[in-house]
Amino acid sequence: MNHEIQYKTPKTLLNKGTGYLNGYSHSLNPYTGCTYACSYCYVRQMPVSLFRTEEWGTWVDVKQEAAAILRKELQRAKSKGPVSIFMSSSTDPYQPIEHKEQVTRALLEVMVESPPDFLFVQTRSPLVRRDIDLLLRLEDKVRVSMTVETDREDIRKKFTPSAPPISARLKTLQLLREAGIPVQATIAPVLPSSTSFPEILRGLVDRVCIDDYFMGDGSGGKRTRRLGIYSLYEELQLEDWYDPSAYRKVYDGLRNVFNEDELFLSQKGFEP
Repeated sequence: MNHEIQYKTPKTLLNKGTGYLNGYSHSLNPYTGCTYACSYCYVRQMPVSLFRTEEWGTWVDVKQEAAAILRKELQRAKSKGPVSIFMSSSTDPYQPIEHKEQVTRALLEVMVESPPDFLFVQTRSPLVRRDIDLLLRLEDKVRVSMTVETDREDIRKKFTPSAPPISARLKTLQLLREAGIPVQATIAPVLPSSTSFPEILRGLVDRVCIDDYFMGDGSGGKRTRRLGIYSLYEELQLEDWYDPSAYRKVYDGLRNVFNEDELFLSQKGFEP
């Protein structure tokens, strides 16, 4: 699929952490737009998407001179108080174009020079393993959260056909953890999965966050409803998984193999 790539020089990179991310002083998005084009992505219902004529997932804006801008902003932010950064709230910092553009890597280099108090990296991409060298230098000031919504590749292909395979994400969690980088698996949104999912994760992480459309899209599930995602569950005859209580199926399984203090629900799992 051809994606429309534009290069833009932003005025600012650090945005104030608000709403769901109010535990952070700032959020940071190396790109605008995301070619993973996940069917249930809440960003589809946000102004960044609604004000564009092209469909979400078909375009990406690459932020130019990002490192220089961040270097200045980070200094200013640090002079005002503690700085905690969520990267990223409305794009995947390791989506395919990052292979070539390396904006995220350049931003990490700046943060290694001048570390924030805490950096949370949210991705569903195995590409994050490329930056193990930099992430290690942030020591305990970083956590990498890998989205693994299900352990079933057939389900992943239905909901997020353009996203990386589940096996590659699980392998990446293993590599990051072996390297000594703090990691968590994030099951968000909870998609239909097999009963062995908790056991698979137990072998890879000691921190799991669970979220769904109802707790986590910032509108009690309304944004997601507008995306018409329910019809996909109907088509797969898995309607019982589209329900405010469906997360319990996975949560209760996880509780059999994880301790209470290793499991986090919704916003709590993303906090610094």
